[in-house]
Amino acid sequence: MPLRCVTVLAPAKLNLALDVVGTLPGGYHALDMLMQAVTLHEELVLRPSPGLTVRMPGSFVPVNPKNTALKAALAFFDYTGLLAGVDITVHKKTPVRAGMGGGSADAAGVLVGMNELFAARLSMSELCALGAGIGADVPFALLGGTCRVQGKGDLLKPLPPCPACRFVIVMPSIGVSTPEAFARYDALGSPLHPDCAAQEQAVRAGDLAALCASAGNALEHCSAATQTAAIRARLDAAGALASLMTGSGAAVYGIFADEAAAQAAAASLRAEYRQVYLAAPDRGGARVVRAVR
Repeated sequence: MPLRCVTVLAPAKLNLALDVVGTLPGGYHALDMLMQAVTLHEELVLRPSPGLTVRMPGSFVPVNPKNTALKAALAFFDYTGLLAGVDITVHKKTPVRAGMGGGSADAAGVLVGMNELFAARLSMSELCALGAGIGADVPFALLGGTCRVQGKGDLLKPLPPCPACRFVIVMPSIGVSTPEAFARYDALGSPLHPDCAAQEQAVRAGDLAALCASAGNALEHCSAATQTAAIRARLDAAGALASLMTGSGAAVYGIFADEAAAQAAAASLRAEYRQVYLAAPDRGGARVVRAVR
């Protein structure tokens, strides 16, 4: 009996380290990063349908040809040749224009969900190849966990799980455009270039202190996110082992060794910022959590 409905969870991500190491053909920047999936999830519900519809209730993200969920559905149908339709509802939990990969998570969730819904049996390699055509972070959103990510985001090396910790994530009132952030990097450069190799070794050793010591983001110096320094100062004062901006911004997060310290920091920051999230490392990527026949 065919499936009537699948529910997918797709984790957001944080950059434990982000360095810009050069340029690539096509105008892309060559990156070296450690990326971590976190327990802040987009939730997607997919059902067979006569047509193709995408809904994002409560979100101001437009459903237009640039929408990653819509692009993923079209790419899936194009690749498989399936003559079918799907109704997709995306319950967005990840802040927008935050550097947390919410759009990439949406695309990954659609690919995983449709693969299950239509019993297409595409491999992870096939899904990642489809995802790479939608956005640079989609392959990581599919794999999840902890990865060293290079190139334009298409070269992934899975790592052992991140040492146990908690993340307090603060999203300021104004987001950041990724193309504008990289344009500012091209104009201004950065004095900060984190040691991603050292951080990879810290992950492999399960050494949270060393991971935090090698954390950093080369885009932070030139970011147009004006509240980064103030949020980092608040996180540091609350006991964060490290604090930094994720991706191209604007979200900023602190790494805490234990749940109690993270909860106290989050409670303090919620007095000033509307969007404060408490999360843990997630060992997986986008996955089906419910399937109804």
